[in-house]
Amino acid sequence: MHLSRVDLNLFVVFDTIYAEGGITRASQRLNLSQPAISHALGRLRQMFDDPLFTRHGHVMTPTPLARRMIEPIRQSLQQLELTLNKVDRFDPAGATKRFTIGIRDVLESVVLPNFMRGIARDAPHIDISIVRAERRELESELSAGTLDVAIDILLPLADEIRRRRVSAEGLAVVARRQHRHVRPGLDLDSYLAQEHIVVSARRRGQTAEDFELGRHNLGRRVRLRCQNYFAACHVVSETDLILTMPERYAGIINAQFKNQLLPFPLEVSVVDIYLYWHANADADPANAWLRQQLLAALQEGTAAARGSRPAPRT
Repeated sequence: MHLSRVDLNLFVVFDTIYAEGGITRASQRLNLSQPAISHALGRLRQMFDDPLFTRHGHVMTPTPLARRMIEPIRQSLQQLELTLNKVDRFDPAGATKRFTIGIRDVLESVVLPNFMRGIARDAPHIDISIVRAERRELESELSAGTLDVAIDILLPLADEIRRRRVSAEGLAVVARRQHRHVRPGLDLDSYLAQEHIVVSARRRGQTAEDFELGRHNLGRRVRLRCQNYFAACHVVSETDLILTMPERYAGIINAQFKNQLLPFPLEVSVVDIYLYWHANADADPANAWLRQQLLAALQEGTAAARGSRPAPRT
């Protein structure tokens, strides 16, 4: 097979169908019609004399040949894109692009307001998709380009996943201002004597504060386990239940509920927050620009949240 006779766009279609798992989503991602994607797939099947993808329900599953082909094709496409990007400087004011960012909901309120203010001002044709990135899939999604970047705690990922520490998160205790037993200067005994709310998407298991208490062989009464910090803070404002949560997010949410914020009554290590991207995007001007915007937004969010943090324990 001679390269001069091959349409390289076919390999872009192949890579996208593989990543998206279907023709419909591939057509949306490439902004092409479904018949155009189907036609390109037909040409690929004829070229390699293999179905490449077979349908199982709503998902297109790659054949063994497609699985062997994907990595060399993907690496070649990424290298070609990097070469082209080195030639063309990224111009956010004129660029038309969609970035996909994996981020946990507790960081959205800290990052997005400042981040989107800058995007709206400097990059009017750039769109942003924020998704919840499952940690077990983070590495593969960054490698596949499904995610451009991700923001999360320190994770054990492969060497080709780059990271940069961008922030740190501590814990705060939230209680309503009229609480009968919780006042500034909350000590450990008073904290443990209260009834607590735990926020977790999981049905069971320890949270960060449970882990810290467990290290000291301490426990507490959990009266409510729910999935959402906003709902939990609303409950706090109406009851004598108390909540332990990330301190910056606590400052943002509780401004509207007028709850009091107090230091967590144990010396705990802050949780470092990292920005992740794939090594193939190191020299990509668009990805580098995106990382810089997120870093600036996180720094602004951290500075703004300092005024809402609970006073240090004495």
